[in-house]
Amino acid sequence: MSDELILRLRDQTLTLRAGRPAIMGIVNCGPDSFSDRTPLESVEARVAHGLKLADAGAEIIDVGGESGVTHTPVSTAKDECERVVPVVRRLVDAGLIVSVDTWKPEVAEAVLDAGAHLINDVSGLYHARLASVVAARGAGIILMHTRADPKTEYFPDYGSRVIDDVRRVLNSLRERALQAGVRSDSIILDPGPDFAKMPAETVEVLRDLPTLAVHGHPILLAVSRKYFVGTIIHREPDQRLAGTLAALGWCAERAKFSIARMHDVREAADYLRVRDVMDGREPMPTIDRDDVRLQWLHDGEADDDEDDDQGDGGGSREPAKR
Repeated sequence: MSDELILRLRDQTLTLRAGRPAIMGIVNCGPDSFSDRTPLESVEARVAHGLKLADAGAEIIDVGGESGVTHTPVSTAKDECERVVPVVRRLVDAGLIVSVDTWKPEVAEAVLDAGAHLINDVSGLYHARLASVVAARGAGIILMHTRADPKTEYFPDYGSRVIDDVRRVLNSLRERALQAGVRSDSIILDPGPDFAKMPAETVEVLRDLPTLAVHGHPILLAVSRKYFVGTIIHREPDQRLAGTLAALGWCAERAKFSIARMHDVREAADYLRVRDVMDGREPMPTIDRDDVRLQWLHDGEADDDEDDDQGDGGGSREPAKR
């Protein structure tokens, strides 16, 4: 079985490696994000944030104009487009792969016409026409499991195994997208952590990630700052980085090909890079003895020499180990 998977997103391709998630950075353009206490108010600020995320290691930038929180009204398509279209256009012009988080066909049409490559639909094709809009433009789509209508809170009784419902729904969404003309190698599946699921149900689903990849589609790991993480560690959204990275690492081992949707891109990239070296996926970087990054070792040796000259009252310390 191949250790690589090619994801086709209009005129772009993204090569995914087995066991190593690609990173999707999040640019929230709406006023009511659950996790960002300081909204990005201007187009310039949103574009700058997207470029910063790309520089930090994000291979996809996910732009959203409406949060999924349930205590605010649904945005109009016009308002959502005004928030995201200028940002999408600028990020595409910068050469980035751009995704847009929307469930509205009108918004999808506008952002795809502005150059977006991927639609991140958190509604489970609430509007059937959305798949046709994506297919007509040769774009990619993220299909998410949920049983709730957009921006509503609903926790159904799944019986003994929520994963069975997740598998059935994702298979159905996949078939609907294919029938609408979306390419198979342009589909990403999202088990929908925290969407129409209690925290324990989210964890149950994530424990069974391998069973969701039966058709070879990559899995979206949308675990960043999520409520299930906060439930485990009792932290507010902007204090959930450690818990997020723990969930990311665990999920990445079980979803062969995946994309990690992250708020804290640099930290996630650093985590994954160290993990790759420790696992042997990447070589350990080699550095020269005089590399400036080893200056702290040299300084330590100088301190040892001074201590040896002055004596230490009966015994010397070991020199710095290398």
